[in-house]
Amino acid sequence: MEVLSLSPEIHCFSELLDCSDGDEEEILVCGEDFELNPFDGLPYSSRYYKLLKEREELPVWKEKQTFLESLLHNQVVIVSGHAKTGKSSQIPQWCAEYCLSACYQHGVVVCTQVHKQTAVRLALRVADEMDVNVGHEVGYFIPFESCCTTETILRYCTDDMLQREMMSTPLLNYYGVIILDDVHERTVATDALLALLKDVLLSRPELRLVILTAPHMSSKLQQYYGSIPLIRVESKHQAEVVYSCSIQKDPFLSALRLLFEIHHSKEKGDIVVFLACEREIEKAHQMIRQEQSNLNPDLGELIPVPLYPIKQDLIPKPHQDKQKACKKYRRKVLLTTSFGESLIRIKNVTFVIDGGVGTRKVYNPRIRADSVITQPISKSQAEMHKQILGMSSSGKIFCLYPEEFTYKEMKPHLPAKIQESNLRSTVLFLKRMDIAGFGHCDFISRPAPESLMQALEDLDYLAALDNDGNLSEFGIIMSEFPLDPQLSKSILASCEFECVDEMLTIAAMVTEEIALTCWRKFSHPAGDHFTLINVFNAFKEASTNSTSQYYSTEKWCRDYFLSSSALRMAEIIRAELVEIMKRIELPISEPDFGSKENILSIKKSLLSGYFMHIARDVDGSGNYLMLTHRQVAQLHPFSSYYNSRKIPEWVLFHEFSISEDNSIRVVSEISPDLFVELVPQYYFSNLPPSESKDILQEVINHLSPASAMKEEQKTNDDKENEQFPTPTEQRCTIQ
Repeated sequence: MEVLSLSPEIHCFSELLDCSDGDEEEILVCGEDFELNPFDGLPYSSRYYKLLKEREELPVWKEKQTFLESLLHNQVVIVSGHAKTGKSSQIPQWCAEYCLSACYQHGVVVCTQVHKQTAVRLALRVADEMDVNVGHEVGYFIPFESCCTTETILRYCTDDMLQREMMSTPLLNYYGVIILDDVHERTVATDALLALLKDVLLSRPELRLVILTAPHMSSKLQQYYGSIPLIRVESKHQAEVVYSCSIQKDPFLSALRLLFEIHHSKEKGDIVVFLACEREIEKAHQMIRQEQSNLNPDLGELIPVPLYPIKQDLIPKPHQDKQKACKKYRRKVLLTTSFGESLIRIKNVTFVIDGGVGTRKVYNPRIRADSVITQPISKSQAEMHKQILGMSSSGKIFCLYPEEFTYKEMKPHLPAKIQESNLRSTVLFLKRMDIAGFGHCDFISRPAPESLMQALEDLDYLAALDNDGNLSEFGIIMSEFPLDPQLSKSILASCEFECVDEMLTIAAMVTEEIALTCWRKFSHPAGDHFTLINVFNAFKEASTNSTSQYYSTEKWCRDYFLSSSALRMAEIIRAELVEIMKRIELPISEPDFGSKENILSIKKSLLSGYFMHIARDVDGSGNYLMLTHRQVAQLHPFSSYYNSRKIPEWVLFHEFSISEDNSIRVVSEISPDLFVELVPQYYFSNLPPSESKDILQEVINHLSPASAMKEEQKTNDDKENEQFPTPTEQRCTIQ
């Protein structure tokens, strides 16, 4: 399936997903001439007044004066409301007016979003409503892309990007108003910002914080911040809800059947389908496109639009000819997961199909792996799905479950993601903030102590912490990279082993999660990490040689079942990593991919960061046992080793998740000798007893008899001193 990354195809996105929010209006200053735009000094266009009329119909509009008064007299303001009420587009513009009235002496406005598609879409829409240019008065900055200047008055960004900005500017002095949007989604970055901004507000009395959330989260936020104003925005319409008579055995197939029934009914309007997971999105997308040829042409064309909450860089590519589009009816079908409601911004949605089931990953710190859990969505999610139709009074919401299922089986809310995620990156960030004096972090929902301790332990193994539990110099450098600390460590190790060029390519490709669906052409005997380098280099060569209109880069990618957009995004990520390397003055070695020395150096670099991700084939048939625990996994079907004659005994893997078909992804062969050479001794000592550990211990004994004797002496000393244990593993704490 082919999809487009956000950056190169913004025009496609705005064309395909036309949003319904907006704002700008009369100004607080310049009261004499209402024809001039105060943000750029130019006369308003006719489009400005057209959009102004649309904005005045939004439910949030009637709260404008109340909001501005609350903002003037309070440091924190909460605005509660459902989707499609105009919060995300109007309130940031009102905040820009507030800052303009003070001549920006207190700073400008930044508004965070959970998804970067939404940040870009809102920036485009709001710039249109404000009658200014994107990249000038209004802009956005998202991972690996910035469209802002020093003149930008209103910035949209992802929550993780504002979090990273705090590392260099802890008090965020550049901003006068900070807006946290979609707080109810409870991402790790948003929860961290909520906690840290409490201290920033104390240090900067002039700063304003505006929190936009769904109604179910508002009371919790009021308790968290104290006595602060709460502005409620009510929807004008309530759509009709149709419940199923019974539980569906297969919600996925039931949703598709209902989709085609709606299409055959000839009732006009776009459709939103909430599915369980991203795999179902891909499957539904393929099935709808295949079924298209069997549909009655008089019904019009079904346009499946996959929206991935996790794969945030991917947006659909419109394959349809524009002239054809004008001749017949085109019905968009938005396919997303239960967490994708904030991605839905199309005006003409008339039908919503809610399967009532969601899949999410829950991190298990004991085994350092994600467990994939499928269960009913929460009551709050079900309510948000019902609000997707917003201002439409004629739409219908089909719930593929009985009404009583909502009360009997659905939990009120899902846990915050900070309670279910790998916290390595978060703890590294908090340790970095500790340097700036933000030692105390009062989370609205406390992370699990076990997850915090495991994150601290992992950072200690990666040499990111010193003996006092503070960030080491190495850890400070690692925190500069917007990557998992393990990947950052591998990049830094590649400086020592002189394979930086290749390691940056691997980092970009695994960050973008390139799927090797057709790997045989590019397969490398050393493993998947090396195959990814082959794919990237082949793509670069194809890009250079695609001068002919008959054989474009896109066609090359289709021929090999690769995503051209994902590969272009990998190029962008890699270029950004190169800039970071240059900024912090780290050496970048010349490319030497293919030589034996280079292959060995890449493996050493990978092992330096991923020595905790080692597995051994215990029976010669591809049943890999994790070195750190007793979980067994198989090779992912996309691995270049899958179904090959030679299956490596020892492998390093990038990712492992527990699901129906436990699998390890992005796998490369390693040798026990190389592992024992690079693994930290105290990590190896802490491994649980196993046959694999015994084999590795034999390797250590064989390589270094003297060190084995020292290890035996150390063991004896430890037994003698058992009554006086020295705390080591828990020396690193978060205040």
